[in-house]
Amino acid sequence: MKRSFCITIMLLLCWNFSYSKGLVVRHIRPEQKQDQRNLYYFDVLRLALDKTIDTDGPYKFKMAKSAMLQRRSIESLATGQLIDVMWTMTSKKREERLLPIRIPILKGLLGHRVFIIRKQDKEKFALINTLEDLKKLTAGQGHDWPDTVILKANGLKVMAGSNYDGLFHMLQHGRFDYFPRGVNEPWAEIRLHKNKGLIVETTLLLEYPAPLYFFVNKQNLKLADRIERGLRLAIQDNSFDRLFRNHPANKEIFDLANMKNRKIFKLKNPLLPPETPLKERALWYTP
Repeated sequence: MKRSFCITIMLLLCWNFSYSKGLVVRHIRPEQKQDQRNLYYFDVLRLALDKTIDTDGPYKFKMAKSAMLQRRSIESLATGQLIDVMWTMTSKKREERLLPIRIPILKGLLGHRVFIIRKQDKEKFALINTLEDLKKLTAGQGHDWPDTVILKANGLKVMAGSNYDGLFHMLQHGRFDYFPRGVNEPWAEIRLHKNKGLIVETTLLLEYPAPLYFFVNKQNLKLADRIERGLRLAIQDNSFDRLFRNHPANKEIFDLANMKNRKIFKLKNPLLPPETPLKERALWYTP
């Protein structure tokens, strides 16, 4: 009896030590120091984990020591090395390798694409009226981005670059005509590349279903469950929507994008997994 009691006390002490030590969540580092795109996603992850502190205990973040392109991030996560979570657009291949938390953390807006173009091409794009007109021009995208496949599958010409920052230099020097960006991205990017003569095009919009999820390793069911429960709680109490609408990285969507008054070209996404929760309307953006 005494021995059993001692074992129980030791187990409780070990559990309390583990609980107080907290969960360490290793996450990706932005490709560039000035890259602000990830701030919103990081804050959504923090919100989800904060919502579950009472039930799951404390946590802390640990950023990867070096930046990684998407392909390397996926490989690192799939093999359980360097990172525990990443955020990226979903695809059938990605969901085969990684475990998705199927809640669109940008409410699907990553699939609403406006263009960064050269300032001198403004009138050329204003004259585009159909998708066939746009097909005469060339888009620029990352070589390992799902968008590259999506655009090509819809008959658009694409030049792929190996480096995110390098794509702005390629556009500046006329290697391609336009750089499609999620509606939460281009204005901040223009400010970072203000000496390249680039602007955000004002009349056109590409639209395709493109949810961006948190992904974890296939074996890390505990972390996936915690993130999903936290996100669901944040959706229920509207803190998710408040963060989405008021975050500095997103406010320009509503102030500047003017989506209702653009010519919208709807595209198909051949990479979209059948499990995508398209019918769960609370998870998606509605004007």
